[in-house]
Amino acid sequence: MPRRPVAVFALASWAHRDVFPADLATRLRQLVDIDPTTTFTSFRGADVAAVLAEAEILLTGWGAPRIDADVLAAAPRLRAVVHAAGSVKTRVDPVVFERGVVVSSAAAVNAVPVADYTMAMLVLGAKRAFSRARRYATAAEGEPRDWLSGDGTGLHGCTVGVVAASRIGRLVLERLRSFDVELLLHDPHVTTAQAARLGAEPVGMDDLCRRSDLVTVHAPALPETRHLLDARRLALLPEGAVVVNTARGSLIDTEALTRACGTGSISAILDVTEPEPLPPGHQLLTLPNVLVTPHLAGAQGRELRRLGEFAVAEVGRFVKGAPLLGRVEPEQLPYIA
Repeated sequence: MPRRPVAVFALASWAHRDVFPADLATRLRQLVDIDPTTTFTSFRGADVAAVLAEAEILLTGWGAPRIDADVLAAAPRLRAVVHAAGSVKTRVDPVVFERGVVVSSAAAVNAVPVADYTMAMLVLGAKRAFSRARRYATAAEGEPRDWLSGDGTGLHGCTVGVVAASRIGRLVLERLRSFDVELLLHDPHVTTAQAARLGAEPVGMDDLCRRSDLVTVHAPALPETRHLLDARRLALLPEGAVVVNTARGSLIDTEALTRACGTGSISAILDVTEPEPLPPGHQLLTLPNVLVTPHLAGAQGRELRRLGEFAVAEVGRFVKGAPLLGRVEPEQLPYIA
């Protein structure tokens, strides 16, 4: 029987348990030599050094320590990193690629619940569901408690601006095509023909802001995308526009957004913020036209298993020498979320 490659778990205990339940761990053990009960969140210490010295595959996820030149020196046999979560941007140093180690990520799997969350928020945001529900629940005695006027609400007939045709952005565009909406796309890396195939009109960022009833943000955090939505662009949004951010908090100027939402001219649904979390009592947490959720759009609960299923299948492909579906190329690293 051929020798099975040695693999090691390196991720938080809760992720280890929820992403790789017992049946997936059993399936994994049929592919590689791995201790299914042990996971590391640090690569320091004599106990870890002995394991790293033999490791050929690292199975990482949330809570994984960064893999850099020191880790590579301690793991001379390492051939692959399979990340059972989203972005590897903060987990993998570029030197990993230089050493010829293959890197794979389950980002495509994690993108699905983010896109689903985004669609739910666009539908509810267009209905003004959150601000109307809060007013309904807090109406003082004697004030009308019935539903507020729905004039000008609803996703039907809206113009939706999608910022970036990223993996998640493309899934959102795909879902939006089943609604009767006008789609705008801002992404300097997408051609007019490519945007047309995505069902969207390519526009500049300012034009997107002027024309969109709803704006959903899916760009990576880069120096050039910091505060992409600043005070000037937020002021371009039509009265009553809704901003949804499931990407990175740094893409929106928090102070400018707070001021704009504070006037009631626009609303916001934020799964990410800058800073994250917001300090207790921050105005964005109390405004009736703002919903802030605790970075929960990605895989949660029962959804986590899908990340483990992908990672186990990816290990199987690696062992067989087949192409990896989630392979990350070094030139992609600066531009991923």
